[in-house]
Amino acid sequence: MPTKSAGILLHRWNAGRHEVLLVHPGGPFWQNKDNGVWSIPKGLIDDDEDPLTAARREFREETGFPVGGEALPLTPCRQSGKKVVYAWAVEGSIDPSEIASNTFYMEWPPHSGRTQEFPEVDRAAWFTFADAQEKILKGQLPLIIELASLLRAR
Repeated sequence: MPTKSAGILLHRWNAGRHEVLLVHPGGPFWQNKDNGVWSIPKGLIDDDEDPLTAARREFREETGFPVGGEALPLTPCRQSGKKVVYAWAVEGSIDPSEIASNTFYMEWPPHSGRTQEFPEVDRAAWFTFADAQEKILKGQLPLIIELASLLRAR
């Protein structure tokens, strides 16, 4: 059975254009990678947890900000590795310079015997739809395209 995760695609109208908030994964593996590695704030859904509740929890864990408001469901997408991502679009705004992510531990450098702590998310940024399509993981690209289409239809 595929792994399921849930997340929030935060969006806003700013300076005459729509923007979406994406987060960059923390840790040494992702440090020098940019295009194609950004994500919506998301994480695993706990057993018997409501997916929207999980999405809101994960947003807070990865950014430090609570997210409220109307949540527009987007079509679930499948990432490579077969993870299914359930996502909701929520209108809102946060200051990316003020994110505070939860952390994880891993052995680093490899085979060193030393464990280091890293943030799950090392930065966040607002992107136009065009820029977001270059930055986001390929498996999550349908979320950006769907939201752009929904907002154009309004």
